[in-house]
Amino acid sequence: MPWEQARTVARNSAGRPLAKIHRGLPEALGHALAEPLTARTDLPPFDTSAMDGWAVAGPGPWRLRGGGVLAGEQPAPLLPGTAVPLATGAMLPPGATAVLRREHGESETPDDVPDDVLHHRSPGPLAPGRDIRPRGQECRTGEPLLPAGTTVTPAVLGLAAAAGYDRLAVHRRPTVELLLLGDELLDHGVPREGRVRDALGPLLAPWLHRGGAEVIGARRVADELGPLCAAMRRSPADVVVTTGSTAAGPVDFLHTALAETGARLLVDSVAVRPGHPMLLAELPPAADDRPRLLVGLPGNPLAAVAGAVTLATPLLRSLGGHRDRTVRRVAAAALPGHPGDTRLLPVRLAEGAAEPIAFDGPAMLRGLALADGLAVVPPGGLAAGATTEVLAVPGP
Repeated sequence: MPWEQARTVARNSAGRPLAKIHRGLPEALGHALAEPLTARTDLPPFDTSAMDGWAVAGPGPWRLRGGGVLAGEQPAPLLPGTAVPLATGAMLPPGATAVLRREHGESETPDDVPDDVLHHRSPGPLAPGRDIRPRGQECRTGEPLLPAGTTVTPAVLGLAAAAGYDRLAVHRRPTVELLLLGDELLDHGVPREGRVRDALGPLLAPWLHRGGAEVIGARRVADELGPLCAAMRRSPADVVVTTGSTAAGPVDFLHTALAETGARLLVDSVAVRPGHPMLLAELPPAADDRPRLLVGLPGNPLAAVAGAVTLATPLLRSLGGHRDRTVRRVAAAALPGHPGDTRLLPVRLAEGAAEPIAFDGPAMLRGLALADGLAVVPPGGLAAGATTEVLAVPGP
């Protein structure tokens, strides 16, 4: 199957997003909004000072009133010709017409006046409304702020709090169980006696979490048909992600296990390098009739990452209700390609251009660890100056 078609199949196989739930603001982080975010208040909710200085009423000079106004206080009205000190973010007193910045004002106490007098010392007049953030400058009550499907980021949490929210309606994160296949894998120490370290357990769990999943477990499964079938049947996850056993080697039992458990293949091999023997299958429903899917990733580390960005990430984001992200396209240096398949190539972004990184073989991770993203290189490669899509590599 062509690479872009496989991504579309993965995205569409999710069907409708998962159920709407409500979460407190910190707990909503990373979820997708299930409803549009609308303002529950004007922002700012009242006229506020944009600077430290004085609230003034009418043209100066002004008679200074005692005290001052801090943020969080409700000030008394100002009479024409008077002023009062106030801090940035403080509520503007009724009757105030402008804010005089502290560096633009100077006070004195004339002999014949009992109060200090404030003078405007900067060039030019003090225009009405100067350095005032008027009520509703950012939004009005009921105004749409963000559409449904927006990913809840720290900035979204801040906006929601400012707009009056304590809880948000979001889509449930899809649950994922990671099944790590391979009797040759070690959990600790250096490779020895023909066995290698498991690199995909530490890599994929946080990668899938950043892709929108709630990873509920990662466990090793022996290279045997029976244990693999049992693990697939018993998994409570919305999406089962397996590593290895996708090809046709002597202990590659995944296709047989899918057939024996009644699964239906949706994608069986993709025209992409590395990672072409990836697959996507629809598993029999859970006991509560909840749909379940399986993403089969190749066992080689970079090939597994290629499978994750091709099938797992679009599926998980669609299940979680996230809107499709804007495609990031950048100029490319000369990028080598495969003769007939799409290639996912680790690249570094330097001076606005995607440059290839060495150590890009299917079993390698060194290039990925140095990469700013994965460039999507069409068959035949790209000449210098062409543009390419760059898939994000999750950060910390």
